[in-house]
Amino acid sequence: MSTGTSDLLRRVWLDGRIWLANNVIAYVPSHTLRLFFYRKVMLAKIGPGSLIFMRAWFDCPGGLIIGNNSVINQQCRLDSRGSLTIGNNVSISAEVCILSAQHDIQDSHFAGITSAVKIEDYVFVGTRAMILPGVTLGEGSVVAAGAVVTKNVQPYTVVAGIPAVPIGTRNQDLHYQAHYPRLFQ
Repeated sequence: MSTGTSDLLRRVWLDGRIWLANNVIAYVPSHTLRLFFYRKVMLAKIGPGSLIFMRAWFDCPGGLIIGNNSVINQQCRLDSRGSLTIGNNVSISAEVCILSAQHDIQDSHFAGITSAVKIEDYVFVGTRAMILPGVTLGEGSVVAAGAVVTKNVQPYTVVAGIPAVPIGTRNQDLHYQAHYPRLFQ
């Protein structure tokens, strides 16, 4: 097989998996089937009790690690190009966008830059928040709905706004499991 054909087949396999994940599997109303595909085909490491609701969007296979009993609600974008690690008992609300890659706007070739995102245990991220590349959300932190997080958030800190700034603190005695399956989500 020629190098050109081999490169084309690799590209079809890569782009085909992403297309299937985002346009077919994301609409299957079964956690079991979606998680099987995300683990086996998209190469995500997803702990027991964790769920990814329907219509999640993936930017690439691999690079995604989710701990135990964490919930990713519907229509979230999970960009793991620079790696995305989500801890245990994390609750990510609907339509959250988590980015681990961007472009260098000063580079003459508009080069891509990747930077890992880490979300520690017991974090809550509100609806339509955006987490930018390189950010760590400390244990128990809270990101308010609609916030744009451009910098690390300290443990048990509540942030809000654009850009997100601290507005309070959270109780540090957390023992819940973020596990709330819905039959058709």
